[in-house]
Amino acid sequence: MYDVVILTLEEPPSGCGGDCGACGHDAEAPRQRTPVLHCADALKQAGARVEAVTAYHDEQIDEVLARFDAPEQADGVRRPDPDTKVRLIVAVTSDSQLRHVVRRMVRRYAPPPSKRPENLPADRTVPDLPALGVLPLAADAGEDLAARLGLARQPAEVARAVLADRVRRLDLLRQDGGSVVIDGVLLGAADQTGRSVPFRGRIEVDDLVLTDGADDVLACAVTVADGYARLDGIDLVATPDPTDGVVEVGIAVPALVKRRFGRDTHRVEVRRARGRAVSIAPRLAAEETLPFVEDGVTGELTRKRSWWIERQAWAVYS
Repeated sequence: MYDVVILTLEEPPSGCGGDCGACGHDAEAPRQRTPVLHCADALKQAGARVEAVTAYHDEQIDEVLARFDAPEQADGVRRPDPDTKVRLIVAVTSDSQLRHVVRRMVRRYAPPPSKRPENLPADRTVPDLPALGVLPLAADAGEDLAARLGLARQPAEVARAVLADRVRRLDLLRQDGGSVVIDGVLLGAADQTGRSVPFRGRIEVDDLVLTDGADDVLACAVTVADGYARLDGIDLVATPDPTDGVVEVGIAVPALVKRRFGRDTHRVEVRRARGRAVSIAPRLAAEETLPFVEDGVTGELTRKRSWWIERQAWAVYS
């Protein structure tokens, strides 16, 4: 029977670091949420050994992930054990929390280029990552990645999927800033009225140039799933598939339609491309930045950024 860990991520309380033991936020006695308790009960009734862990710091996440480690080999490369009996369920309130756990997995198991194993697929820089069970804690069904993937949401259903070993492998994006993407990225800003603020930059997908920097770009979507496929009713990318081994990219560009009779009109032109990698080099004046949202996490781009696909590198229990 399996050993199942239910991992919940929490922000450390202000001023204590989460493990001082003096403010009621002892990391060794985490606060349990109701869905976590229900999931644990369902697992125990099925005969699994269950442990609930609340992580306030990356080190605590890493301690959980270390249970997946295979025995150390002569080359010193850390690998996940394909025969492990450990199963991990991540209780999440947002896609960003799930992405964070996957990111820690990549940091743990991605080998340095100088120690690349011979059995690693040519189109991958990471091995097959251990599968994750996803227990959504947010009430907004349909808004998160778990819902769009059709994953179980009820605690008992999540428990059954994990114990049945129903695994679905999914594509992953890595990026040169050191992070990962499990859903998508939307680049661009809006003013106080909600209207898009154009930016310029060179956007390439493999060898195809979507814009060389001369066009105003209203928005750019870089997607591996479908959470960032639409903007204001516009399909930036057509049919993103999280298992097809390609990244989907779409940009919205304002275009002028000249009419022989009557006034000229404006429309939005969408340019799309699919490939293995995408790079975006924004053209920014001093002190300017390009805002973006990546798996629900906001940020600002100040230099060229590249993303590349890791075909079916991570997995979920479905």
